[in-house]
Amino acid sequence: MARFAYVATDPVGGTVQGIQKADSREAAEIALFEKQFREIRVTEQTSFLQRDITEPKIKREEVMHLSRQLAAFIRAGLPLLDSISTLGEDAGNKSVKKMMATIEEFLRRGETLSDCVDRYPKVFPDYYRGILRSAELTGQLDTVLDQLASYLERDLEARRKIKSASIYPGIILLMSLGTVVVLAAFVLPRFKVFFASLDARLPLPTRMLLAVTDFFGSWWWAILIGLGAVLAGFLLALQTDGGRHLWNKITLSLPVIGDAVQFALVERFCRLMSSMIGAGVNLSEALSVSSASLRNLVYNRALAAVGEQMLEGQGLAKPLADTKLFPSTAAQMIRVGEETGSLDVQLEVAARYYERELDYKIKRVTALFEPAVIIAMGLVVGFVALALVSAMYGVFNQVKT
Repeated sequence: MARFAYVATDPVGGTVQGIQKADSREAAEIALFEKQFREIRVTEQTSFLQRDITEPKIKREEVMHLSRQLAAFIRAGLPLLDSISTLGEDAGNKSVKKMMATIEEFLRRGETLSDCVDRYPKVFPDYYRGILRSAELTGQLDTVLDQLASYLERDLEARRKIKSASIYPGIILLMSLGTVVVLAAFVLPRFKVFFASLDARLPLPTRMLLAVTDFFGSWWWAILIGLGAVLAGFLLALQTDGGRHLWNKITLSLPVIGDAVQFALVERFCRLMSSMIGAGVNLSEALSVSSASLRNLVYNRALAAVGEQMLEGQGLAKPLADTKLFPSTAAQMIRVGEETGSLDVQLEVAARYYERELDYKIKRVTALFEPAVIIAMGLVVGFVALALVSAMYGVFNQVKT
């Protein structure tokens, strides 16, 4: 008997998820339907070994291109089955080719496109599958696929900006650390032998520097073990809800960096909500999927409370503002969207606004981080140079006298 993970809407309108054992996917859906669950999404679970072998490794860039090409084929009037077949034949990536062949096979069996992509939760995110399911019901598959491709493109561009902004400071940090290691491992030991042969009284900075290098030279193994234990403890803590929540909270409270993280989360939330509402997804499900995509427990828990208040009739804007996690500008835009019936449009406006603000925040973080790293490493290297030069002068004066 197979195990199927499911996400569904319960009789009172809330989102539930869990595991259903059944002989087949259809049997699992029937069992869940009999429990009065609706909007059921079922994904078969496999063992770790099977998942590692059978699930394709496909980058988000590939998903973006597939979405855009599929939208173009459908808009041109090509049947869905032929479009999938053509994309699979033209794919240069073997994993993509294999996935498209599988999707084509299940389409021929009568499944919908959303059912097919549900089999690849690692390739297609939850919001992608939810929007696609709604698009099939509304007949706007080509338009929604274009929107999904555009969203993936903007998301990838934001990630590239963050990576490129961190390259230069990272290089400076590595070069500075390398310089210090070379000085401590190769230069200072030679000076230590030289100073010892002269039997001279060394200045305080030099004695401090030699004491530090002796400590690291004698206890490097204990330091590595300690750092490894701290890292392992940190990673284990992140596997727990309490640890992840604390880390997310600390990250949001950091000066400068916390603002950038907040704006990134708000931009992603508004962009996803806009896409899902525009595709016809109901507000409750859109909120649930958008919240889960943030992968931040502080926001996840706050948005879960927002969902409950929204079902009680309090709307979306006020509960969001009460969380204190969304800037007043975003809350005001959402309030205008609710009052005018243009929530998806206002969310898209908010997303574009915070996308520009995020670019500014990233540049600001980079602008502050670069000089901070340079100054810190300069102080370390400067102290080493001062210790060596003062020792040379001190020894010279003692020998002279």
